[in-house]
This record gives sequence, C-alpha cells and structure tokens, in this order.
Amino acid sequence: MSDATTHLLLPYILAAQAQKHVSHNEALRILDGLVQLSVLDRDLTTPPGAPTDGDRYIVPSGATGDWAGWDLNVALWTDGAWLRLPPRTGWRAWVEDEGLLLVYDGAGWVGTTPAALQNLALLGLGTTADGSNPFSAKLNAALWTAKTVAEGGTGDLFYTMNKETAGDDLGLTLQTGFVTRALVGLFGSDRFRLAVSADGSTFFDGLSVDNANGIVDQPRLPRFKAYTNYDNYVGVGTWTKIGLNNTDYNDQGAFDAANNHFVAPVDGTYLFGATLMYKVNASTAARMSGRLVLNGTTEIRGSLGEISATHVSLATALWLQTMVPLTAGDTVELQGYFRVADGYFAADHTSFWGCKIG
Repeated sequence: MSDATTHLLLPYILAAQAQKHVSHNEALRILDGLVQLSVLDRDLTTPPGAPTDGDRYIVPSGATGDWAGWDLNVALWTDGAWLRLPPRTGWRAWVEDEGLLLVYDGAGWVGTTPAALQNLALLGLGTTADGSNPFSAKLNAALWTAKTVAEGGTGDLFYTMNKETAGDDLGLTLQTGFVTRALVGLFGSDRFRLAVSADGSTFFDGLSVDNANGIVDQPRLPRFKAYTNYDNYVGVGTWTKIGLNNTDYNDQGAFDAANNHFVAPVDGTYLFGATLMYKVNASTAARMSGRLVLNGTTEIRGSLGEISATHVSLATALWLQTMVPLTAGDTVELQGYFRVADGYFAADHTSFWGCKIG
C-alpha cells in the first residue's frame, strides 16, 4: 500500500504511526497550497527575497537558488521554507500578474484560450451582445492584418460580406450617437451606393456605380442646361442678361429660371458653358459678344468672347466656356452685347449649361 494519495501525493496516516498529527498537517498544508491554485508569477527565475507565507509561483525553466531543478513545478512558501509541488496533467492555475488561466498538459503550462470557437449564439467584446446584435464590440481600435507568407499565409487579406438575393441589403451603417449618417454598400439591388443623411431618415445618394458596366453616377451632382424659347432682343452698347426660361435638365433645381441665373447650392469648383446664336434685326454688321457674370456684377475671367465679322442670321454662333470656384449662394448668369448695330439672340439655339466638378 502506498503511503501517499495518487494525485496530490498527500501523506496517509499509517497504522500504529507515531505523531500522526505530522502527516495530517502535512496533507492539510499541501491541500491549502493546491486547492483553488493561484500563483503570483510564472517568470521569476530567482526566488523572491521576502516571500509571505502562502505565496505560490510557477517555476520557469532554468531557475536558480532554492528553485534549481524545479522547472515547471509549483513553489509554495510555507513555514519559512519553499515546498515543491510537482504538477499533474489537468492542474489549473490562475496567474495573478497576467490575469491568465493556465492548465498543465503533462509537458508544460499552456493557456486555456481555445483554438476554435464554433457556433456561438452571442459574442460580446467589451459589451453585451443581444439578439439584434449577436456580435457586439465596444472598443477604440480594431486591426485586421494579413497572415504573411512566412507564417504560412498568402500575404493577402479579404473581408467578405454576403447577402442572400439581389433585392436584399448589404452594407456598412455609419452613425453618430446611434443616428445613421451614411450608408455604404448594396441596398435593394447589386448597384454600389453611397448615401448620406442629416437626420437618419431621409437619405441622398451621393454616388452610384452600375455593377453591370462600372459606370459611375453622381445623382445629386448640381448640373443644368437652360435655353430660351424666344428671341432675346439686345440693343447697342448695353450688356444684357439673356432670358433663359426653359431647361433640358436641372438637377437639384440649381438653375433659377424665374431669375435667369444659376445658384450654387454648395461651395466648390464649377464648369460653365454657353452658346449664343445671332439673329439679325436690321443689320448684319452687328458685332456679337457674350460673357458669364458672377453675382450680377463681376465678369468671370476667361468667359468673354466676341465675333466681329459680318454675321449670318441663325448661322453665326459664339461659344463660351470657363471654370470658376463658387461659394454657396453665388449666382452665375449669361449676358449678351451688341456693338455697331443691335440684334437678337435666337430662340432655341441660345443656351447656358454648367455642373459642379470639384
């Protein structure tokens, strides 16, 4: 019969043993050291100089002094001496300075973090997950990095999101104070969309990409083409705003037909162009000019043009084009001018167009 237990090596009290309390107390001492095992550290290779009774350590490889030869054993300071407790497979120990739970696998102390987590119903990282958000994380930074070739990976990194059908939604929701401000993804179709909102309920598409051909559209881009459906008479020697009372298109209502000018909805760089078609009044000797004017007073640099040769009615045209930075609320209008003789700017052929480009 053995004189110690199989797993914890607790000494038995033997028949006819003198001073039985010695064996009993030794067993209690070992039990006190091992049950609910928690060690202070597992990296010290030299025993601490002033241990407190009950202090426990996992001895690392290569330890010296009283711990020499105790590699991977548990060292317990009790009754003024170090007691060696050889680990058995399955022992668990909490490492206090690391906040880490270890288990002895027969060859060494290993972490208890599982190599795989499968089919979890809920996972919360720094917060509590729920049925609406079964994976939830509350943190200030996150990193995804590729597994390198040296580590057995490819060096590539793909993040894949999948939806069931084209009519479903798939995307990223970007919020402030849990109010959605932007959506990025495939919503209701397989077209790529970027939409923004000021209130979380009304959304505007800023960008749309057709997945069938890759053509990019900016549905909210301010752009227009206006024209006149009547002949605009202009006298000699007076710059006159051209009346443009119709539009072929007028996205975001940026062209104000009632006032015959474009109104910049936002700050940015804009491209404008115009066609001025001549129509004779009394003399083909009229000299036709045109320009674009900022806020009704300032000629936009690069927009002035003139044709000085003899005109042919409904055949002589002047084309203008320029680029200009605008502030929200700025206006741009088309003006015409005749010298030598008066004339008309012809209906249907006289037009003004523009769009935001940056």
